[in-house]
Amino acid sequence: MLALLAAGSAVALTGCATAGGEAVSAGSGGEIPLPEPVPAPPLLPPPPGGPKTIIGAETITALPGAGTSMALTVDDGASPEVVGAYVRWAEDTGARFTFFVTGYYESWTIHRDALRPLVDSGQIQLGNHTWDHTALTKLDATGIADQLGRTKDFLHNTFGVDGTPFYRPPFGYHNAAVDRVAADLGYTVPTMWYGSLSDSGLITEEYLIECARKYFAAQAIIIGHANFPPVTHCYGELVDIIRERNLSLVTLNDVLQVQV
Repeated sequence: MLALLAAGSAVALTGCATAGGEAVSAGSGGEIPLPEPVPAPPLLPPPPGGPKTIIGAETITALPGAGTSMALTVDDGASPEVVGAYVRWAEDTGARFTFFVTGYYESWTIHRDALRPLVDSGQIQLGNHTWDHTALTKLDATGIADQLGRTKDFLHNTFGVDGTPFYRPPFGYHNAAVDRVAADLGYTVPTMWYGSLSDSGLITEEYLIECARKYFAAQAIIIGHANFPPVTHCYGELVDIIRERNLSLVTLNDVLQVQV
């Protein structure tokens, strides 16, 4: 998909494509053949059927029980371009994942109209990742409630959901005091992870794929980030790994039922 976008940009710089896809004139340089179309990654399978696993108010680092599901969870949203690319990946392949939203970032407002149908259908789930990514263990109860409460209100007002009962504490920092305040707001399940794409900062595409090959596994919760562009160049390879390992991408709501 993104290769197609790149190809389209190249064409725009050299001339205008015709409907039939034949070569076009670049002005003084003669005819330039258009690049061959790049096939979209194959569609991913739907989530597995069957009953959901019942869990209580507890910290999770993996999907409990047996199965072939994998939960890709994507944090932050510092880059509107990366958030938009994740949305297009979901639209193009049927990928299902959970965004842990940092409400401060404008990406979520910019892409509201594209995200809302995917959220409404359940293909994309939204969870709470605080307002501006402050370490909750450094705050008092009022500060913790403000960080989570502001994003809860933002999610409700923007997408019609509030992310409960799943929240991800920034940096993974939480304790009993943080969890009590979070639970009072409906966030009873601190959601950690088994493996990481290691892309909270800027890394190479090669290293990201290395991390995916290391950690993509049945019943794993994987953490990624919508902050830097390398992941947007890797969707086809990520799909290949998922299919090679016979995994099903799921949201947390697809497979978990949280007891109140």
